[in-house]
Amino acid sequence: MSSDNIHVHALRAELLTRAIGIDHDRPRLSWKVMAPEGWSPARHEIAITRDGGTETVFSVTDHHLVAWPDAPLAPRERAEVRVRVGDADGGWSPWSAPLAVERGLERKDWPRQAVSVPWAEPDHDRQPPLFRRAFEVPESIERARLYITAHGMLEPSCNGQAVTCDAFLPGWSSYDKRLRYWTYDVTALLETGRNVLGVRMADGWYRGRLGFEGGAQDRYGSELSLLVRLEILTSNGQRHIIEPDSDWQVGTGGTLSSSLYDGETFDARAEPRDWDRAGFDAAGWQAARLVDFDVERLEAAQGPAVRAQQSLQPINRERLAHDRLLLDMGQNMVGRGRVTSSGAPGETVTLRHAEVLQGGELYTRPLRFAAATDHYRHEGGGREVWEPHFTYHGFRYVEVTAPPQTLDDLEFEGVVYHSDMARSGWFSCADPAINQLHQNVLWSLKGNFFDIPTDCPQRDERLGWTGDIQVFMTTAAFLYDCAGVMRSWLRDLVADQLEDGTVPPYVPYIETTETWTPMAPLAAWGDAAVIVPHALWWATGDRHFLEQQWASARAWVDLMDRRAGDNHLWQGDTQLGDWLDPSAPPDDPAAAMTDRELVASACFARCARVLSEMAEALEYRDEATHYNRLADAVARAILEHYTDPATGRLHQESQTGYAMIIAWRLSNDEALLKRMGDRLAELVIDGDYRIATGFVGTPIISRALTDTGHFDTAMRQLQETHCPSWLYPVTQGATTIWERWDSLMPDGRVNPGEMTSFNHYALGAVAQWLHEQLAGLAPASPGYRNIRFAPQIPASLPWAAAEHESPYGRIAIRWTQQPDAVLYDLTVPTGCRAELTLPDGRLQTLEAGRHHLSFDRTSGALGTQPGPDEPTHS
Repeated sequence: MSSDNIHVHALRAELLTRAIGIDHDRPRLSWKVMAPEGWSPARHEIAITRDGGTETVFSVTDHHLVAWPDAPLAPRERAEVRVRVGDADGGWSPWSAPLAVERGLERKDWPRQAVSVPWAEPDHDRQPPLFRRAFEVPESIERARLYITAHGMLEPSCNGQAVTCDAFLPGWSSYDKRLRYWTYDVTALLETGRNVLGVRMADGWYRGRLGFEGGAQDRYGSELSLLVRLEILTSNGQRHIIEPDSDWQVGTGGTLSSSLYDGETFDARAEPRDWDRAGFDAAGWQAARLVDFDVERLEAAQGPAVRAQQSLQPINRERLAHDRLLLDMGQNMVGRGRVTSSGAPGETVTLRHAEVLQGGELYTRPLRFAAATDHYRHEGGGREVWEPHFTYHGFRYVEVTAPPQTLDDLEFEGVVYHSDMARSGWFSCADPAINQLHQNVLWSLKGNFFDIPTDCPQRDERLGWTGDIQVFMTTAAFLYDCAGVMRSWLRDLVADQLEDGTVPPYVPYIETTETWTPMAPLAAWGDAAVIVPHALWWATGDRHFLEQQWASARAWVDLMDRRAGDNHLWQGDTQLGDWLDPSAPPDDPAAAMTDRELVASACFARCARVLSEMAEALEYRDEATHYNRLADAVARAILEHYTDPATGRLHQESQTGYAMIIAWRLSNDEALLKRMGDRLAELVIDGDYRIATGFVGTPIISRALTDTGHFDTAMRQLQETHCPSWLYPVTQGATTIWERWDSLMPDGRVNPGEMTSFNHYALGAVAQWLHEQLAGLAPASPGYRNIRFAPQIPASLPWAAAEHESPYGRIAIRWTQQPDAVLYDLTVPTGCRAELTLPDGRLQTLEAGRHHLSFDRTSGALGTQPGPDEPTHS
């Protein structure tokens, strides 16, 4: 083997590319291998160097989620890890680039007090504070770590430089049960002599306004507090500790107010220059107040923070009046604006944000009680650049109000923020409208993975709805590496789940209106406890998702079992049903055409079956048998109660009703499922191919049609453009997925329903069908160790393609049809195998490598064809 042809890359610890300050003392390691076609590694070695000591080499047998081979890491201990792979003949690849792995603090190491403001604060419109701590470092610095968290939102700096690009720290979690801390290497930011640590703070999720109908402040507490531990190791071996003490100072700056919903007001004249640098005169600042802090809830962050990802320029600028400018970003985005402008001291630039226009003006009614407005007051004296610190908006349009001379040369860019996840999935095809639909799904995912998986980014809500992510999880995990975000969110789901098994409708859970308080069990929403970890296991191959969620998932299914009783049908409880199907009136989104109790019982059967699969994977044999039998019993009860035994038809027919029974296989009678699929196709055709499903039915209707021999009907329904349909919003210029099929109605008016978001990923779950059945790329086993290429090839589409960056490497498929042949370009990563389903139903096994195949439609012969040298993103 030529070592030059083997490349070991993407080394991670616990699926993290940044593994500093982790809670794991024995982190599992994963890496990927790029190798020539047909080559597979026979040997793997891990080299570990601990805190500058001697390197130790360990032999292991795999390269995904490999158990830590060395002694456990001690708190604060750092190790450098390298890996290499070899063949059976004695050859080795070069060593990979090293990955730094460092354990965080134990709870006993944290100070029991934090710093807070010393002054009395009003109940509302509280000004965000600035904290600073000056200190001396007498010797040269070997290593420095900042461990930091807060009640509130924070932004740290050191000697005038930002500590991190991470934003909206420490993120939103169920603060009364768990609070994440973050670890940063600040060695390069410190110097011998005088230093200053600065922290800018705001209310954030902790005590800022949250919830519906105006919401409420102080959901978790009324007092901001900052918890810091800065550890500095100097060249003489001394350890210097900076913690909350009487030397911390606090003042105020240019940020006069900050709200996640309402926006930020900043007065540049009030911002103290160089407040976080040595030499600043802090004579007017006050000593910070020390407050008690419960460190038992602390845990290291398990996933990425929110970061700025890209910036967009307006595609159109329209002067509405001498002092008003309308900007069109060309994309419904999530983030905030960065303004460059000139103005006299105190002159104000006001930025109002909205997703849509009506009558040529911003239409803000869908924002409900969110003002979504930022104000910047100039310092004066030249060009000034400003971006808010602690707010974000969902918007395509921005109205800028300022003096005419300020507007004349004002520059604006939209800075896109979302959780710092790596892109992992791509799709494209010959139909531009379908491509735009997929882009809309992608943008809605990005905008709503904002530390937690939210439902919308613009109005007074932005909550982690369990039903939304339950239907979208598989799509999300294909498109982005969101395992870290979801691992953290699932811990909050467990924390907020009631003892009887009830899962909150949204996580983190806060009490809001009477509709959602007190918490009640809701089918499809509570299913997130089961479906989300199961989907993540399939995406990553990581059984820890199942282990960590098992008790929660079991509690939810057992609760459904108790609610259903002896007849195995979940009836009598309030349910949301097939939420927001197009027949539901604007003021009652649960009034769908599918029986809500059928939806609840079908969800019960599905969750019991999935729980049985989880138990089987965890080798809980008795539980696997029990929940499999329970799923069978519920499915039988559904068929007996809701269908005509002679015809198999539902008593109350709907697209979602049939789709649930087919896609979730609530019957083993293939003939019955085929009859139901035939009837489902008739309903779709009779409905002029318009969509008639809501949150529950939308992700599965295309699959149900395809699985029962009606792929052409599914494809025709996908390509329908009249309302309601997936492509109707595309015809209206949508750049994200809408909450309602008709968020913008055909007459150009915004839907009058209270819940009318233009950025809501749930109905975009159809992308799973695009990936798995139209393009034809899906896992055949958890983690994509085995791959299924099974494209459905419609006559109306010349080609389609998909790629996925799996735990083992890049998987790709592109099929192209010609009059007499179908051409395939396929990539199988090293260490994996794949099966290709040919148009005649035969299976072709594929080893790792690139494959360029040609299927002859006439003879059925399978041959090879010339292909491109390298895969390209779709």
